[in-house]
Amino acid sequence: MEIVDATARPRLSPHVRLVFNAARGEYALLSPETIWTINATGAAIVELCDATRTLAEIEAELRGQYDQVAYGDIQRFVAGLVTKHGMEVEHG
Repeated sequence: MEIVDATARPRLSPHVRLVFNAARGEYALLSPETIWTINATGAAIVELCDATRTLAEIEAELRGQYDQVAYGDIQRFVAGLVTKHGMEVEHG
């Protein structure tokens, strides 16, 4: 099984939170040891990662908001955060 597949239900790790810095106009994920700056598309993905939606459902929702959404990009983004312990996934 892949770290993240279409049935994975991702969510931010308990110690990570999404913030928007209005002065800089940028989103970031904050953890006790790390700050990840992400773009608005990344923030849109993170906001949908609430452990109730699968990656396939997240992709479908984003396709309704954006013209071009590649599932592989969403999967890689989430897998990268899982690898860095910024996100967790439930399977099944």
